[in-house]
Amino acid sequence: MAETRYQPDVLGPDFEQLVLPQPADYEGPVVSTLVRACHAPAGSRAVLYVHGFTDYFFQRDMAAEYQRHGFRFYALDLRKYGRSWLPHQTPNNVRDLREYYPDLDAALTTMLAEGNCTIVLSGHSTGGLIVALYAQEGALRASVAALFLNSPFLEMHQSWLNRKVAIPLAARIGRWVPGLKLPANLPTEYGQSLHQRYHGEWDYHLPWKPLEVFPVNTGWLRAIHTGHQRIARGLSIRQPVLVMHSDKTVTDSGWSEQYFEADGVLNVRHIRELSPRLGPRVTVATIPGGMHDLVLSRPAVRALVYRELFQWLGAVLPTSG
Repeated sequence: MAETRYQPDVLGPDFEQLVLPQPADYEGPVVSTLVRACHAPAGSRAVLYVHGFTDYFFQRDMAAEYQRHGFRFYALDLRKYGRSWLPHQTPNNVRDLREYYPDLDAALTTMLAEGNCTIVLSGHSTGGLIVALYAQEGALRASVAALFLNSPFLEMHQSWLNRKVAIPLAARIGRWVPGLKLPANLPTEYGQSLHQRYHGEWDYHLPWKPLEVFPVNTGWLRAIHTGHQRIARGLSIRQPVLVMHSDKTVTDSGWSEQYFEADGVLNVRHIRELSPRLGPRVTVATIPGGMHDLVLSRPAVRALVYRELFQWLGAVLPTSG
């Protein structure tokens, strides 16, 4: 049984992990990793959290908040990320976002087997893009009761020329030459605003979430661009969806205190404009002073995030469960 296969987790005694083997892909053997918070509250409500790009699950405070509100907490390190990154693999590498669906299938199957009947699917940034697409077409999408998207990656934060010309061209090349390296062009200042070693308050494993994001290639770009095209055309997610984002995007160049109160990765205007296309039951909430990962914002801001989130969940989820 799944209960007996959990092992100690890198986050310490309050968490445990379950390795979920997957069929090999174009790079060889593949696994994903389900992390579970111990001391689960009574009931059958649960959340499954999916991280962003150059990222993994480390947010202990987030897990504690969900548990305090009566939710069992689970997080998924996708294939080639964090706990699931194997030595022979290119970190974060993907050629089609559907490659992540078996990871989500396995995690949701395990959660259902453990008695979780009302499941919230949550994703941050690239994870938000992935779970939105999964909620549209994933095999176990009917087991999801609601979605919470934290600053979802719905469009490239690039110039009009790059978004309309350069990225589509590179994505087309990615169909035939997926391993061609590309500059990631993401500032290291965002990571500096998070980690204790620099300007932030959080401690996490820098080899899994480095300041300078992992290199990307044309295959990855094609996968993301295809996902963005699907968002732009519109989805029809049936479940209620909550999208949260900051009220502004960082505009300063180089290190700035602005990273503590604005999105340092994405253009919040894109999130605001594209979110209604996810389905007929989308709520969009703007969080003043929010960072890119809203739950890593300053204490007063993340308190607002949790207040808005759990009020919304209380309104949209069934009263039993």
